[in-house]
Amino acid sequence: MVPYHRLAMELLDGDLVLRSWTFADVPAIAEACRDPEIARWIPFVPVPYTQRDAAEYVEACLAAGEDRFPFAMTAAEDDRLLGAIDLRVNVMRTGHIGYWVAAGARGRGVCTHALRVLGRWGLEGLRLGRLELITDPDNVASQRVAEKAGFQREAVLRSHLLYRDGRRRDSVMFSLLPGELR
Repeated sequence: MVPYHRLAMELLDGDLVLRSWTFADVPAIAEACRDPEIARWIPFVPVPYTQRDAAEYVEACLAAGEDRFPFAMTAAEDDRLLGAIDLRVNVMRTGHIGYWVAAGARGRGVCTHALRVLGRWGLEGLRLGRLELITDPDNVASQRVAEKAGFQREAVLRSHLLYRDGRRRDSVMFSLLPGELR
């Protein structure tokens, strides 16, 4: 087991908790990431997704440096895993956010809620100058999440994503600046 590099973190907002990952999350991660919709939109998710993949993911999250903040999205009432959201900070004090939502939690505003919570924490708590995220041009649901959270569509990045099968795909860039929080 890799030692955790900092104290466990939690961001709470109503019925949503963003918390640090634990190895107890491995079975729920493995189950969620077997959903073909997750692998369809996230090029680096292994197919098939195994318990070992989930354990390696948790280990990488626990070993993350001071420039990465990976969170489990969970329900406050029962700690049920709803998804994942991750913030990586670069030297320019820009945060890049990525996320996925478990099939049973989709369509309920969970990801928009999590993106708002993490966005506020990144811009106000970490004093980042910019947040950004990318989506596949065909991933309309992810684009709606970004827009509902206040992110602005900026550009199409040509041939930006490399998928497992060797295809290259464009991505759509969204950003959020400190004065744009909703």
